[in-house]
Amino acid sequence: MPKTIFVNLPVADVARSTAFYEAIGFTKDDRFSNEQGSAMKWSDEISIMILSHELYRSFMPHKAIADTSAASEVILCFSFDSREAVDAIVEQAVAAGGKGDVSAPDDHGYMYGRSFEDLDGHSFGPFHMDMEAAIAAMSAQTQVA
Repeated sequence: MPKTIFVNLPVADVARSTAFYEAIGFTKDDRFSNEQGSAMKWSDEISIMILSHELYRSFMPHKAIADTSAASEVILCFSFDSREAVDAIVEQAVAAGGKGDVSAPDDHGYMYGRSFEDLDGHSFGPFHMDMEAAIAAMSAQTQVA
């Protein structure tokens, strides 16, 4: 089995959140989905498990679910092949009911990123990086220092 990651996120409404994630390009894996949670695939190696609060609490009964309107829990960053693809997912998130550009867009020339929140306030940082330009920029900074 290849190394994979399953990010578990508590959501207020599983069906509504499933529709949100489908609208921004995730695919629902029906084999691991029901009314209490949906397995939303980003790639063969990355899935987001959107879980009802009740199901999420069954995994973490000793901790409260983060109030994402008041605190940051995590920023999930996904890479994209182009700046246009970054812009597109933010636009898709907004059209599906999320909040776009919750942080100012970040443009370093070699790296471009934006942000959005899903329906439950979970934070995402889609980005595009030109790896060769990033390495060159980091190398130049090291030589100056």
